Amino acid sequence: MMAKREIQIASAIERALTELGISPPEGGVKVERPARLEHGDYATSVALELSKPLGKNPRSFAQEIIETRAISEIPHLKGIELAGPGFINFRLMDSHLHESLLELLHQGEADFAKSDLGHGEKIQLEFVSANPTGPLHVGNAWWASYGDAIKRVLERSGFDVKTEYYVNDTGGQIRTLGESLLARRSNQAPPEDGYQGEYVVELAKRYQGPDDVSEAGKFAVKENLAAIKASLLNLNINFDEWFSQASIEESGAVDETIGILASMGATYEKDGALWLEATRFGDNRDRVLRKSDGYFTYLAGDIAYHRNKFLVRGFDRVIDIFGADHHGQVASLKAAMSALGIDPNRLEILIGQMVSLVEGDRKVKFSKRAGNIVSMEWLVSELGPAVTRLLSLSSSLDRAAVIDIEEAKSTSMDNPAYYIQYAHARISSIFRVAESRGVLAQELAEVSLDLLKTPRELELIRTLISLPDVVGDAAISRAPQRVVAWLKSLASAFHGFYHDCPILAEGIEEELLQARLQLAKATQIGLRVALFLVGIEAPEQM
Repeated sequence: MMAKREIQIASAIERALTELGISPPEGGVKVERPARLEHGDYATSVALELSKPLGKNPRSFAQEIIETRAISEIPHLKGIELAGPGFINFRLMDSHLHESLLELLHQGEADFAKSDLGHGEKIQLEFVSANPTGPLHVGNAWWASYGDAIKRVLERSGFDVKTEYYVNDTGGQIRTLGESLLARRSNQAPPEDGYQGEYVVELAKRYQGPDDVSEAGKFAVKENLAAIKASLLNLNINFDEWFSQASIEESGAVDETIGILASMGATYEKDGALWLEATRFGDNRDRVLRKSDGYFTYLAGDIAYHRNKFLVRGFDRVIDIFGADHHGQVASLKAAMSALGIDPNRLEILIGQMVSLVEGDRKVKFSKRAGNIVSMEWLVSELGPAVTRLLSLSSSLDRAAVIDIEEAKSTSMDNPAYYIQYAHARISSIFRVAESRGVLAQELAEVSLDLLKTPRELELIRTLISLPDVVGDAAISRAPQRVVAWLKSLASAFHGFYHDCPILAEGIEEELLQARLQLAKATQIGLRVALFLVGIEAPEQM
C-alpha cells in the first residue's frame, strides 16, 4: 500500500504518461521512499519499467516525464532529479516539512498518526488460542505480541477491533490431561500419550477433588488458563473475550450449523460418516464433519465457531492467526464459509511460522506432552517484555524466527529494544536538564521551526512525519513489524540529531534552542505513539 503522498505523486506520473500518449503500467505506477536520504524523499523507476517495451532510452524517457505539465504541478516539491539509469527522484520543500512538523505538534500524542481508514469496520481478531493443557511456551505463543500489535494499529486506523482467545476446553486432550493429573497424584507415570511436564506434578499437588478424570481435567484447565492469562499480562496483552469451545458444543451450535449445511445441500453421507462437499467451494478435497462413531470432528466445531463470529455476533471481518501446524485448516474453513453463504474473503487466516530458540550452541525444542517446555513466563523473565515483544515483531509472520537468548540479553546500543527506548529516555533527560536550568519551552506560535534546516534536523522531521502512512500501511497489510522498522529509523535519526545538533549547549541561540526543543518534543510524541502501537513501554530514564 502506498502512502498518501506517494499516491499523489504516482497519480501525477500517470497523468504525465497520458500527456505523452503512453498507458501507465498494468499494476499502476509505483512510488517509494528511497533507502538513502541523498536520493530524495520519493522515487520511481517507471521509466526503467516502460522503456524496454516502448523501445526508448530510459534516461531520455525519464527526462520526458520530468518535463511534462503534470509533474510541474505536483505541490510542495523543491526539486526533481534524474538519477542513474533512469530513476526519477522527488525532493520536498523544507517549508512543507516544517508545516508537517507543526501539524504533528498540534495533534499531540492523542491524535498523531490516527485516522479513520477503517471507517469503524467491526473486526474480530483471534490469536494464540493455545490449548489449556499446560503453560504458554515459546512455540505456541511467540506470535502473541504480533496479534496484539495488529489490534493496536487497526484501532489507531479507525477499525473497531475485538480480540479473542478460543479456549479448547473439551475433547480427548482434556481427558488425557485429567488422566495425567490423577496419575501424578497417585505417584504413577502418566499415560503413554499423556502430559509429562513438571507442571502436571504441581497441578496434582493442588488438586483436592475426586478421582474423576472429568473433574481433574476441568481443574487443570482452570489452573492452566489462569497461568496463561498471567503470562500474557506479563507481555502487556489482554484479550477482550475468552471463548469456550465447550460453550459452542453445549449450546447445540454444532448440530445447528451442520443441519444448515445439510439443508443447503453441502453435505453427503459416505462410509457411515457425514462429509462436507468442500471441493465445490474451493478446497482440494472433501472433509469429514461427523465420524462414523457419531462424534463431530474438530473442523465441525470450528465451522460452528466461525459461523458464530459472522452470523451471531455480526463481525464484518474475522482475522485468525494460526500456527504453521494449522495451515491445512485454511482452505477447509474458507470452503465452509462459502457453503454457509459467507463471503470467504471476509475470513483472513494468517499463518505464523515456527520459532527456534538457541542458547549457546544448543537448539531448544518445545513439547507439552514430552515436558520440554520453554515457557513464555521464563523467556520474559530473562529478556524483559520489551525485548520479547520487539523480537517477535522484528520480522513478518511468514518468516521462521531464530532467537539467540544471549544476544537478546545485550544492553548495548546494538540491541534494538534498548536503542529505541534509550531515544525516549534521552529526550526525557533533555527536558529534565532544561527545567533544572530554567529553560522553558515557548508557546508553539512563538517558535521558528524554519530554523531547522541542517541535514540531521530535516532527516528527523522526514522520518517523523511518515508515521501516519506507516501505521495505515501496517493496518491494511496486517504488518506491525513496519512500525518497528520505523521506530528503528526514528531512533537512528534522533541519536544522529542529538550528536550533531546540540540543544542545551552553551552558545546556542535562543531561537534555535526553542526550535530544537520542539523537534525533540515531536520526536517524543512519535516514539510514544509508535511504542504504544507495538506494546512497549516508553521509559523516562534508563
